[in-house]
Amino acid sequence: MSTPADAVERTIDAFLDNEDSGDIVNPIHSTGFAQRHGFRGALVGGVTVWGWATPAILDAVGDEWLDRGWAEFTFRQPTYPGDRIVVRVRPAEAGTFAVTMTNQSGVDCVAATVGTGDAPWLGELTSPAHREAAPPPDPKPTLTLEHAPIGRDLVPMAQPMFLDDAREYIRVSQRSDDPRFIGEHSRIHPGWLAGRFEDLLRHNFAIPASMHTRSRVQHLAPAYAGQTIVSAARMVEAYERKGHRFGVFDCIVLGEAGEPLARIRHTTIFRIAEAPAAG
Repeated sequence: MSTPADAVERTIDAFLDNEDSGDIVNPIHSTGFAQRHGFRGALVGGVTVWGWATPAILDAVGDEWLDRGWAEFTFRQPTYPGDRIVVRVRPAEAGTFAVTMTNQSGVDCVAATVGTGDAPWLGELTSPAHREAAPPPDPKPTLTLEHAPIGRDLVPMAQPMFLDDAREYIRVSQRSDDPRFIGEHSRIHPGWLAGRFEDLLRHNFAIPASMHTRSRVQHLAPAYAGQTIVSAARMVEAYERKGHRFGVFDCIVLGEAGEPLARIRHTTIFRIAEAPAAG
């Protein structure tokens, strides 16, 4: 397939460093659990995969995307360790860019639109009122469709993102030496920012496994390592489709001084359907 002259293209071989480790937090990233749910192997985390698009996006759009840019992305197919992923970013309509992440079989695993400034959907996101970090519930409740806290805030969570944390994220999840994210004034990688809700989900609920399916992310200000980050969210919807149980959450990511760094609408499967019985 030829690449248009004004498109940016990069290739990455997918990897999963903690595959099948005994202390894995989300077992969908382990081989046995994933296969029992109908997948051919351990899935690479959605925000990890999305993070791999960052170099191509920055080449096409520029660093301003990190400061005040946005993305809307959907995971159409799983990405497995060993997949060869081609990331393409090309200009689209109204000053936006189309992003695809295509595997070696020609399947688009991820489809996205990115742009700078404020996203056209930013006004649709709700904002949680409860923004002060607090300990998790004890015991943590199980999230169910019947008792989903729609319209209510979750318990916010604080996480350190110091320079060593930023470098470890880049080493483990991105395998990158981009000086933007490893220097003395390291930016926080957009893949890490996009993943704040999955950690917040487990701060609030006893979740056996989850699968990130879609996100809208609006970067609001430059985000730098060297501080403690607070994530807060409100649940806006819950539904079932093809046996999977989905939750939709509006999240805000705050810097140490309480300044908003990003707003996110995160859609996740919080209960994965069992695979059909053989025969």
